[in-house]
Amino acid sequence: MSDLQTLKRLNYTIIKCKKCPRLSSYIRRVAKEKVKRFNNQKYWGKPLTGFGDINAKLLLVGLAPAAHGGNRTGRMFTGDSSGNWVAKVLYEIGFASKPTSERADDGFTLNDVYITATLRCAPPQNKPLKVELDNCAIFLKKEFDILKNVKVIICLGKVAFDSCCKLLHIKGYKFGHGKIIHHKQCTVIASYHPSRQNTQTGRLTWNQWLAIFLKAKEILASYETGSCNTHIQ
Repeated sequence: MSDLQTLKRLNYTIIKCKKCPRLSSYIRRVAKEKVKRFNNQKYWGKPLTGFGDINAKLLLVGLAPAAHGGNRTGRMFTGDSSGNWVAKVLYEIGFASKPTSERADDGFTLNDVYITATLRCAPPQNKPLKVELDNCAIFLKKEFDILKNVKVIICLGKVAFDSCCKLLHIKGYKFGHGKIIHHKQCTVIASYHPSRQNTQTGRLTWNQWLAIFLKAKEILASYETGSCNTHIQ
C-alpha cells in the first residue's frame, strides 16, 4: 500500500472516530446550534484530518480545530483568525498558494507543508482532557510515520509542544516561544499559538510569528546542505 493510500485510510478512521463522548457530543451540538454570523452555513461537525503535502518537510502542529473555524469549514486552520495568520505567513515565505484560508474548497494549497493538530475535535472552552489527548495521540503518530520527509516541526502552543516531545521521546524541555530542539529525526520549534488571546494582546506579534517560520525555512535549507546539527541539544 502506498503512503497516500495509507494516509487516506487513516483520514477515514479519524473522521469516523467517536472515542471521546464529550467531544463528539460537543462538535455535533455546535454544528447544529451554530452562531448567528454563520447561521446560513452547513457545519462539518466531525473530527478533522490533517491536510497538505504528503512529501512535506515542514509539519505544523496546532492544538485542535476551532469550534466555528475548522469544525465549521472541515479543514484545519480555516475560517478563523488563527487560520488567517497561518495562511498569510505560509504564503509570504512561499509555502502556500494564497494568503487566505477561508473554506475547504477555496483553492488554498500547501507546498512542502503539512498541517495537523494534537486533538481532532474542538474541545469546549479550548480545554481538552488528558484522556482525550491520549485517545488522539495515535493519529499524530501515524501521520508522522507516513510523512517520512518531515525535517522541521513547528508546535503551536504548549499542548502541541508537549505532544510532539512525547512523540519523539524528547525529555527535559519546557515550552517557550522560539525554543529550538535539534533531534536525531528532525528539529522541533516551539511557538505561541496564533489565537486571538495571543495576537490581540500583543503576546505574539506578527514579526515574532514571521521569525518562527523564517527560522524553520533556514533550518530546512541547512538540512539540504547537510549542515544542520542532528543531535539533541
